[in-house]
Amino acid sequence: MIKIVLADDQHLVRGAIAALLGLEEDLEVVAEVGRGDQVVDAVIGHGAAVAVLDIEMPGATGLEVAARLKREVPDCGVVILTSFGRPGYLRRALASGARGFLAKDAPVDQLSGAIRRVHEGGRYIDTDLAAAAMIGGESPLTDRETEVLRIASDGATVARIAATLHLTEGTVRNYLSNAIGKIGADNRMSAIRTAQDMGWL
Repeated sequence: MIKIVLADDQHLVRGAIAALLGLEEDLEVVAEVGRGDQVVDAVIGHGAAVAVLDIEMPGATGLEVAARLKREVPDCGVVILTSFGRPGYLRRALASGARGFLAKDAPVDQLSGAIRRVHEGGRYIDTDLAAAAMIGGESPLTDRETEVLRIASDGATVARIAATLHLTEGTVRNYLSNAIGKIGADNRMSAIRTAQDMGWL
C-alpha cells in the first residue's frame, strides 16, 4: 500500500481527489492538509511515501514544500498538481525536487499512475506541460531580481522592499528597472503580470 499525504487549500478539490485515489487498491490517502506548512509534519507523522501537492497554498507553496521534503524526508516522493500551465513552474518544480508534475484536471488514472511511478523512483511529467515549458524558456531574471519582483507583487513600496532585503532604495530601483527591461515590459505591474504568467515568480 502506498501511503499518500494530499495537500490542497481547496477543501472540495482535496476531498474529491482523496475519494478518487481511495478507489485504487494500492493507494491510501493517510492525511489531507490545507496548508503547505502542515505537509512535512503530516508526512513524517503518517510515514507517507508520496506527497501530492498543489502549487498555490497558504503557509508555503507546493514548490517550497517540495524543497523542504527533499532536505528533510528525501525518501518521500513529490507529485505537484497545478491548475496553471505556466512554463516556469515545471522547471522550478523539478529544481525543488518534485518527480511528478501534472495538471489538476488530469484523469484519475493519470494521477494514480504518476504516484506509482514516483513511488518506484521514476518521474512522471505531463507532456502538454512539458511542451509549454520548453516553448516558454528559462527566466531571464537573476535570483535577486526575481525576489524583488515577488515582494513587489504583494504591493510593497520600494522602501519596504529595501527594508525587507536590507538593500538601499536605489539598489531596489535598479533591480526593478533591470527586471522590467529584461521582460520587455512597460512598467513594474506589467513585468509582474508577465513573470507570473510565465511561472517565474
